[in-house]
Amino acid sequence: MNQDLIPVSLTPAEYRMLMGLRDVPESSLKSRVKALIEALLSMAKEPRCPEQQSDGVPCASVHANCDQCVEVTRMLDGLEAMELQIRGFPG
Repeated sequence: MNQDLIPVSLTPAEYRMLMGLRDVPESSLKSRVKALIEALLSMAKEPRCPEQQSDGVPCASVHANCDQCVEVTRMLDGLEAMELQIRGFPG
């Protein structure tokens, strides 16, 4: 790994997430996981609904109950249910 190191303070949960990603062997799967995580974080950090509100301004609220936000929430619910099933909990 010939990249510059960046000193940063992490919470224990952030550290576990980063170490978990590092533990995945270099592969196309790891590339896909990284891309998915980056896209998910980008969407969560700056939600930008392409649908304009009645005032013509795109919605930027994570608390909106529009179809796009509801769809993303459903996808996250599905991922959480899959994770529980993998761990042996009924979903």
